[in-house]
Amino acid sequence: MSFPGEFPPRMWIPGPTYVRPEILAALGRPTVGHRTSIMTELVKSIAPKLQRLFKTRQHSLVISASGSAAWEGSVRCGVEKRWACVTNGSFSEGWARTGESCGRETVKVAFEWGEGLDPQRIEEQLRKAGPVEAVGFVSNETSTGAYSDVKAICDAVRRAQPDALLFVDAVSTLAGAPFEFDAWGIDVALASSQKCLALPPGIAVVALSDRFLDKARTVQGRGYYMDFIHLADDWDKQHQTPATPAVNLFYALDEQLSAMEREGYEARFVRHRTMMERVDGWANRHGFPSFVAEPYRSPTTANRATKGFDIATFIARMIERGHELSNGYGKLKGHAFRIGHFGDHSPIELENMLAIADDVLRRMGR
Repeated sequence: MSFPGEFPPRMWIPGPTYVRPEILAALGRPTVGHRTSIMTELVKSIAPKLQRLFKTRQHSLVISASGSAAWEGSVRCGVEKRWACVTNGSFSEGWARTGESCGRETVKVAFEWGEGLDPQRIEEQLRKAGPVEAVGFVSNETSTGAYSDVKAICDAVRRAQPDALLFVDAVSTLAGAPFEFDAWGIDVALASSQKCLALPPGIAVVALSDRFLDKARTVQGRGYYMDFIHLADDWDKQHQTPATPAVNLFYALDEQLSAMEREGYEARFVRHRTMMERVDGWANRHGFPSFVAEPYRSPTTANRATKGFDIATFIARMIERGHELSNGYGKLKGHAFRIGHFGDHSPIELENMLAIADDVLRRMGR
């Protein structure tokens, strides 16, 4: 396989993202048996760092699957009959469909694509919905770049449905924006490796509350691979995983969690916010408005609307110059482009990419 420009192009798409050479080196360590003492020690090293990432003293673990698998696990293990899912884009709608495909009645609290989630409106709709066992929402809708106030939404859910479990998809914000599992009263939080964690795809990280696991133990038909009871018991008690894990990705995760702690999570959040503000100013100057209102603009993913602009050519020419951006997602394809400014990208690298984008736009007559 070959690319027309630098091999490979620097990825500025909303996942997967750029992976540092140090992380790639960690992936190259010898694969070991997953029942060896080496693997046990690796899990022991990851576990406390993962808890610090989620800001929890409860349960956290790694699964060798995508975040979408954790969607299914949360529903299968935490819901027997009826739950609610808040939607405002492609991925939140996908979570709702997951609930339906698992045979659970799914109440949708629907927002338009690009809307940020309004806590008051969610509270009102949930009061009207009647009892539900859980409420799920996506903190940062990667398809549109709409970022919502997680704490405020959690508070609204608790007021409207105090007995419901609270599920949060933090796929494109965990390690890129503040997140406090315990303090915000969350019961399941999930994220994928290929976003702000800046790892190759293939694993997901999950946090679980005691309350969720208590409920899950009463739920029949939890399935096998994503049975969070089995997963949590093996992780907490044996420092193992029920099935064969992606051993080398665990090496990479351990290395990255240590690196992020050296940087400092607050510094990491500031770096992401700084890049968001720079992309926002650059896009506005070129006449590419944000697809979402200012209070809801994502600190990790930009989605810029276009009209009468050849997005495909722009992206192709950027790839030729060594930088890959993304077209719009789903029904926004051809109407927007996206920039994933998260993970281990730096403001200096962002300036280089935007300078090249300026040149490409000039050559296109923009």
